[in-house]
Amino acid sequence: MTLKIRIDAGAPSYEQVRAQISEQARSGALPVGHRLPTVRGLAESLGLAANTVAKAYRALESDGVIETRGRNGTFVAAAGGAAEREAAGAAQAYAERVRRLGLSEEAAADAVRDALRAAYGG
Repeated sequence: MTLKIRIDAGAPSYEQVRAQISEQARSGALPVGHRLPTVRGLAESLGLAANTVAKAYRALESDGVIETRGRNGTFVAAAGGAAEREAAGAAQAYAERVRRLGLSEEAAADAVRDALRAAYGG
């Protein structure tokens, strides 16, 4: 398993790192217990500042996606079941799509509520 991150000229770099690691962890592409590169190592390989990667790692740790084990390194944390991982991946893809489309957070949430009502017969 290899961490694959591509930075483009869209969202802030730290958010792209955060979103891509989160998606790979939730999809199973990065299995639970997979050791991530050091902040400095990942920053160098992506051509980013170490503070940018550190910010992404802090957000991922706060979200429960990764865990830091002191000097032993940073690892993918245990996540929910397969259904939760798939739902999280779909939600991440949706969030990225509506951002690109320029929808407000409120409009995006309204669209989700309408779709859920239709799916559940409400």
